Amino acid sequence: MAVEGQQDIYVHIRWMIRRDMPEVLRIEEQSFEFPWSEEDFIRCLRQRNCIGMVAEHDESIVGFMIYELHKNRLHVLNFSVHEDYRRCGVGEQMLGKLITKLSHQRRNRIMLEVRETNLDAQLFFRKMGFRAISVLRDFYDDTIEDAYLMQYSHELAAKAARQPVNRISRLAG
Repeated sequence: MAVEGQQDIYVHIRWMIRRDMPEVLRIEEQSFEFPWSEEDFIRCLRQRNCIGMVAEHDESIVGFMIYELHKNRLHVLNFSVHEDYRRCGVGEQMLGKLITKLSHQRRNRIMLEVRETNLDAQLFFRKMGFRAISVLRDFYDDTIEDAYLMQYSHELAAKAARQPVNRISRLAG
């Protein structure tokens, strides 16, 4: 079911439950050349510091994210939006929810890896305030592909929001 005109849609973001797995796996398989298996998801979600979230629209799952809680950061392990709902605000809403979990005192950044060939993901995360901070050589088990380690910093985002806006540079792009 494609979304007409690519307008933004509102999603409800909630904890992932076992019943969500068939829809999550469908999104995973259509999104990635080397998708996680159901066992990969279950193994990850059984860990105490691993959390799964889904985005629902009209009682269907349209996106999901899996992340780990660490002492001073969140680490996104898997993130995808159903192909019919991309560029409709789903990913922004899911990341927005994750960003609200950051604080100056404790977890102040979000980390993730993006395949060097996944330009759409690189551009999306960059638009959301992430910056590539290093290249991870031969990062993946399934290929010899490199990854970009990307980071969103709560402090840098707060500092950027406080900066005065230069009207001329804003207009220049």
